[in-house]
Amino acid sequence: MTKKPLIISTDPGIDDIAAMTISLFAKELDVRMIVPTWGNVALNYTLQNTLNLEKFLNTKVPVVVGANQPLVRPAISAASVHGKTGIAGFEFPTADKSLVRPGLAATLMYKEIKNSSEKVTLLGIGPLTDYALLFKQYPDVVDNIEEVVIMGANIGRGNHSPLAEYNIAGDPEAAQVVFHSGLKMKVAPLEIGNKAHVTQEQMKEIKVCGKVGDMLYSMFSNIHEPDGDPRIKIFDPTAVGLILCPEAFTLKQADVEIELAGRYTSGASVIDFMSKTPNAEVAVDVDVDKFADWFIKSIQNAEQERK
Repeated sequence: MTKKPLIISTDPGIDDIAAMTISLFAKELDVRMIVPTWGNVALNYTLQNTLNLEKFLNTKVPVVVGANQPLVRPAISAASVHGKTGIAGFEFPTADKSLVRPGLAATLMYKEIKNSSEKVTLLGIGPLTDYALLFKQYPDVVDNIEEVVIMGANIGRGNHSPLAEYNIAGDPEAAQVVFHSGLKMKVAPLEIGNKAHVTQEQMKEIKVCGKVGDMLYSMFSNIHEPDGDPRIKIFDPTAVGLILCPEAFTLKQADVEIELAGRYTSGASVIDFMSKTPNAEVAVDVDVDKFADWFIKSIQNAEQERK
């Protein structure tokens, strides 16, 4: 089986840890590079969290240091949800910096993509700052990219502000660049993460999956949703699900524009399903049972494949 080359931009973050764990051991994927960026917490934490995860999983995927702030505006934080370091609930072994490749993220991604014999898929599960920098600095890179798959945007209400989702609101200018890249895009919006959840009983299944399951159980048990919802919502792994379990999702074509200047709506995703010039496929529904089954099996697979 030919594996799909993948680059991950991430801001771990508890659900990012789950998405990366699944991706690193998925038989269908060849993760070429992980680019931690600012996002849920500051870059120094997201970088260390990425390195610590790889040490825990015994993987050796190169890590490239991403952006430490948005393109234009001040950085925001989700430490109140994920904890000060981004991964409350589990104590990872501290990793050294041996997996870090020196250089600018945009340049190193460009070289990796251009040197790939197959087109590369970009997975974005945090603010899209680094992908925007890549497209602006190296516009010809789009010829070697298969698609961009993100967790972000919102069809209705937001979770950062009334009308803006966190990953997009963090760097709206970057998101607008990515949506206007001309590339094929798939979007798992906030509503899909709100719907795609696992029950407490299913979390117990995950807990007994071995060390990987116990790690994820411990962290997901420490997520504090701002709305107090007791369900275990699965956000960032829904973007991985769009790649590996597309049968669980219903997608519709839409034109996605990002509001940059609104006094009360800055960072909002304006998703027009009636547009005759769509630039993305947006997930509008998810089969919760299919998704949960895939999610649990993916964690079990990660435990089996971990050396």
